[in-house]
Amino acid sequence: MTIAVWTRLEQHDVPDLIPARMLNEFCYCPRLAYLEWVQGEFTDNLDTLQGRFDHRRLDGAETTALPEPVVRPCSESSASGSDGSADSIPFEPIHARSVLLSAPEEGLIARIDLLDLENSTAVPVDYKHGPLPDLPEQAWEPERVQLCAQGLILRANGYHCEGGFLYYVQSRRRVSVPFDEPLIERTRALVYQFRQTVASGRIPPPLDDSPKCPRCSLVGICLPDETRFFLPKDSPGLLAESPGDDQTAAVPSAPREVRRLIPARDDALPLYVQEQGLTLGKQGDLLLIRRRQETLQQVRLLDTSQVCLFGNVQLTTQALRELCAAGIPICYFSYGGWFYGMTTGLMHKNVELRLAQFRWAVHPRRALALARRFVVGKIKNCRTLIRRHLPNQQADLLQLAQLARQAAAAPDPPTLLGIEGAAAQIYFAAFAQLLKPGTHFNFETRNRRPPRDPVNALLSFLYALLTKELTIVVHTMGFDPMLGFFHRPRYGRPSLALDLAEEFRPLLADSVVLSLINTGEISQDDFIRRAGAVSLTERGRRTVIAAFERRLDSLIRHPLFGYRISYRRVLHVQARLLARTLLGEIPHYPNFLTR
Repeated sequence: MTIAVWTRLEQHDVPDLIPARMLNEFCYCPRLAYLEWVQGEFTDNLDTLQGRFDHRRLDGAETTALPEPVVRPCSESSASGSDGSADSIPFEPIHARSVLLSAPEEGLIARIDLLDLENSTAVPVDYKHGPLPDLPEQAWEPERVQLCAQGLILRANGYHCEGGFLYYVQSRRRVSVPFDEPLIERTRALVYQFRQTVASGRIPPPLDDSPKCPRCSLVGICLPDETRFFLPKDSPGLLAESPGDDQTAAVPSAPREVRRLIPARDDALPLYVQEQGLTLGKQGDLLLIRRRQETLQQVRLLDTSQVCLFGNVQLTTQALRELCAAGIPICYFSYGGWFYGMTTGLMHKNVELRLAQFRWAVHPRRALALARRFVVGKIKNCRTLIRRHLPNQQADLLQLAQLARQAAAAPDPPTLLGIEGAAAQIYFAAFAQLLKPGTHFNFETRNRRPPRDPVNALLSFLYALLTKELTIVVHTMGFDPMLGFFHRPRYGRPSLALDLAEEFRPLLADSVVLSLINTGEISQDDFIRRAGAVSLTERGRRTVIAAFERRLDSLIRHPLFGYRISYRRVLHVQARLLARTLLGEIPHYPNFLTR
């Protein structure tokens, strides 16, 4: 690579050194490498965990001091070696583990698993989880490229290196990889292509129906089939970043088949602690819920997705540190159920996504385009709920359909807000008729801060739980939860979470209220009335939380993609699709519209 090329690329603030492992990822899947290295995305699956276990003796191991190579003059270097290869000065054989070396002239850095040194000849050994592949080369190309990158780094540091070994843990076999000219050229070409990709600031398109996707740990972040679903079949990938004003549904003319590559449900679940005076601590890998010295419950960290604390519940420093290190958010509610704060570890690394979010938020046309989508989704889902239970309310259904069309063409935010308010008035007037007679629950209109009747108390509490859920989702993906597009920024308000919550209010909150009341699961005794305000008792909150979690865990067939996943997974998919919209990969944010 010439100096001119390096100078041109460095103007785009591309990091100086590419890790050899990232070069492996780029050769395997350019999109995967971009997600990991540029956007800071990573999550484990069984393969990555097993690979880390296989490296347990190498990672963090103390390295043996390496002898300084004595470099010959360039005129004396051997024909087979690189310029500056090491002189053959005998020394005792050395086996060094976890050796970190870099080569600025190659633009590479690597941590070598195992390095054999004898008579100034360096032989890198790279450990690979899995069996020996059935290939003529006995090694996959990305793995040979990674090992060759390590060889180039060793040469740049003055060592003689003509080849290395790949050790396949499952097969317990070493495979020799010579560093011939074709492999070296391929490795350097990939370095250049990777740097160009990073400098462009455009994420590579997902692989098309690739067998690599199902076992990729980042498949739930990448969403390869879901992203390609919205693109024409002959599309190379990314769209122009600036969206048009057309608000028609973002569905291709010839829909693709979408594989369900993500789990239908999450293994980890939220932990709610609401009894006043309790303490949440830790012991080893367990979270302990205590009342004074008595342990009431033990929960594994592995099984916990988030911790929700209500009122005066104490949290030990040890538990706080462990939760932050594990990436488990801690959500704080008032005793009455108002969601007011969250503690997490360090901010997500995906600065690229936040920059795109800021650009869209300050661009009036872009922000309005997204706000329209959120409101249209809410109105249509509200209309579906009324149509299912009150099919004879034709006047209300027609009005809601008309308001949805008006919202899709609203010329400015104040008009859109007025349309949303008019739709809410019609919807809640019909909502009162969905409550079964004889339940002793009356509902006249929506009121809050504070709610003045039990139905509104239920709605407010469930909206708070939904907002909490989406605040966690968008935060863990790298968004700024406080900066929205329909809900404008306000101190302490998670505006983006509220935006995404709009289309899910009738599906995940209003429907739970109807179920709780109409089945008799909750009664008037579950509410406290003070000075005109109504709130839930501790038992009432426990009942509502259980019903909300059941609803989140229920499976539904995705109206666009066709596979069955839980509503909790749907929230993650929708937030990812919003990210794909902001980054210019799909044309419009696709609403989740129940049938």
